[in-house]
Amino acid sequence: MTQRIDRSGLQVEAGLDRFINAQALPGTGVTEEAFWSGFAALVHDLAPVNRALLAKRDDLGHKIDTWCKGHAGSITSEAQEIFLREIGYIVPEPADFTIDTANVDPEIAQIPGPQL
Repeated sequence: MTQRIDRSGLQVEAGLDRFINAQALPGTGVTEEAFWSGFAALVHDLAPVNRALLAKRDDLGHKIDTWCKGHAGSITSEAQEIFLREIGYIVPEPADFTIDTANVDPEIAQIPGPQL
């Protein structure tokens, strides 16, 4: 059985806990307490959003499975695209946009590199 450690109300796997506390945090100026309480807050804030996204994924998957079974042997790419648009799996292409790199380090904003 995997050992778990309570960190601000989260049950954290012991290996991850050791890694964060011993390798990731030292030298950052962030305390273990501050990290785990902040991380727990993010997890709790985002959990409802994640649950909703997973429910949407399940709903779309069910609709796609049902449609494919109902159209077995007669699926065309055009019919499939129409169906996927109807259920919101394919959405309209957004208008053109730009991204501003203000207040970003020059290494990221101006200097192209293989890491990008």
